[in-house]
Amino acid sequence: MRKGRAAAILAGLAVAVAACGNAPTTNEPAASAPASGEATSGAKTLEGVTLEVAAKWTGEEQKNFEQVLKAFSEKTGAKVTYASTGEDTGAYLGPRIQGGSPPDIAILPQPGLVQQYADQKALKPLSADVSKEIDANYTPYWKELGSADGQVYGVLIKAAHKSLVWYRSQALEEAGVQPPTTWDEMVKSSQTIADSGTAPLSLCGASGWTLTDLFENVYLSSAGPEKYDQLAKHEIPWTDASVTTALEKIQQLVSKDEFLVDGRSNTMQTDFPTCVTKVYGQDKAAMVIEADFVAVTAVESGAKVGEEAKYVPFPKVGETAPVVLGGDVAVAMKDSPGAMALLQFLASKEGGEIWAKLPGYLSPNRNVSPDNYPDPLTQELGKTIISAGESVRYDMSDLAPSAFGGTDGKGEWKILQDFLRDPSDIKGAQEALEAEAKKAWK
Repeated sequence: MRKGRAAAILAGLAVAVAACGNAPTTNEPAASAPASGEATSGAKTLEGVTLEVAAKWTGEEQKNFEQVLKAFSEKTGAKVTYASTGEDTGAYLGPRIQGGSPPDIAILPQPGLVQQYADQKALKPLSADVSKEIDANYTPYWKELGSADGQVYGVLIKAAHKSLVWYRSQALEEAGVQPPTTWDEMVKSSQTIADSGTAPLSLCGASGWTLTDLFENVYLSSAGPEKYDQLAKHEIPWTDASVTTALEKIQQLVSKDEFLVDGRSNTMQTDFPTCVTKVYGQDKAAMVIEADFVAVTAVESGAKVGEEAKYVPFPKVGETAPVVLGGDVAVAMKDSPGAMALLQFLASKEGGEIWAKLPGYLSPNRNVSPDNYPDPLTQELGKTIISAGESVRYDMSDLAPSAFGGTDGKGEWKILQDFLRDPSDIKGAQEALEAEAKKAWK
């Protein structure tokens, strides 16, 4: 079932991206049903109801999301508490599900987890009101990402554009280099920046998911969309020559200690978002390769997006200009009063616009106008997604079984971390990836 679902998602991506171009450009309210739990008169019918929401966000991302939850509380009277799952969402939720005390709402960072928890009967199907809200605001592609076996369980509430290289403008200016547009330029510029006395790269080696993002961008660009789809479904092995080529390209950047801020050993101890603060705030590195939500930490570190903090599209490795998307899916794990009301609010134009005004957020809701985003660069990201066409793909590791693509210290995360520690052993990395993939795709 998973292979068929992944194929449907990937096949429908270009259609979904094109459909995003139909988003309205005004801020006029869209016609929709009143939020569950609130009468049309505005009465707060969820007074006394307490909800728990669990998600992986910390720091500024958590604070921004809590502003959305606060708006829901003010609207409905419900009290909402937040719990951070940490990097490994599955490790946090698993014991709580088994113990019979899951959160009311969980935010899943990998769509693959929707299928996993649906198989465990741990998810509650969406109410008719939530389903109507999704149909009004989302394309079928985004709806599919929250579904399992034809049943919709989740709302994709936050999208991520993962094909970006963020840079500190002063560092590049001092080194006399332009932002790289090709991989060869990236490697050459890194050497020039290193020679100027600044480390070119800050990688988040302790956060394995960032390394999967790096691999996916290099692979999509070097191997092309068709091969990407095949590898995403494990229709070709990880020992394929196309994977070798991608790892060889990554090797060009990570094999030189001088390219990595504080060296490789410290890179392995650096998590996300600490890797961002080494570029913005500490001014120790010139570039960090990660998604649009880098802006949250950059702003928190004192950098102004569009001035000190700028980005370029991920440099082309081959013929394809890669655009890799990610996203977070909100699901109900309890039939609790107000759980569906909160999901409906998160799926609404109103909820999306509150979040869109804050840094580090992109909405998959087609009725949330780009005018809501706080800076021109974030507004431009939406245009990039819309214009990317057939080269757009969803995050490969997030589509994979969680044991392979979404578990801290295991599967793809661990093997790419091992590769970063010893980038000379490409064959060993490929064999290890294939062995883990075979176990995951039984």
